[in-house]
Amino acid sequence: VISAAGPADVGDWWLMMSVSVVVRYFAAARAAVGVDEEKFEFPEPASLASILNAAVLSHGPELAQVLTRCSFLLDEIVVHSTLVLVVDGQAVDVLPPFAGG
Repeated sequence: VISAAGPADVGDWWLMMSVSVVVRYFAAARAAVGVDEEKFEFPEPASLASILNAAVLSHGPELAQVLTRCSFLLDEIVVHSTLVLVVDGQAVDVLPPFAGG
């Protein structure tokens, strides 16, 4: 039973939960941040753009510059828009262009 103060649509329950996201950095992105991976916590599902902005706030303009050249995976699937929502437990891979083949 949902009280009058509860959510209007129980199908949106996942929008009310906190989110823990692991961001994994590779190559130039790893060099810019100095770690292989880190965890970010958000009070609700966040867009990939919000997660990347949090990383830039933590690590500075060098990371911001690297991110302009990166591709991103969300749970090992290519992401074509940073507007995609990331939910609890998902992993984001930050992939700069790699040399070689």
